[in-house]
Amino acid sequence: MESDLGMTPNNNGETIRLNIPALTEDRRKELSKTAKSLGEDGKTALRNVRRDAVDKVKKLAKAGDISEDQGKDGEDAVQKMTDKYVKEIETVIKKKEADIMKV
Repeated sequence: MESDLGMTPNNNGETIRLNIPALTEDRRKELSKTAKSLGEDGKTALRNVRRDAVDKVKKLAKAGDISEDQGKDGEDAVQKMTDKYVKEIETVIKKKEADIMKV
């Protein structure tokens, strides 16, 4: 029995064993690209949330529910929070890439 995963299952009658081969450099690079892609997806989702939050703050300011200064402060707070979490995502991705590429 063969699989397209590079693993061949072994059956001794009681257990099934999978011999997992060591990661090759090409596979490490591929996993690193995948991690980076997932990080970019996370940052995109975060920017979408920021856009929605800023739009809500602008609507509140336009409707007169909050003052213009409060609106600006709200937008600044949302931007600072976004920047904080974008940096956190970048840090996690760098650590993960280093971990993947470590032999």
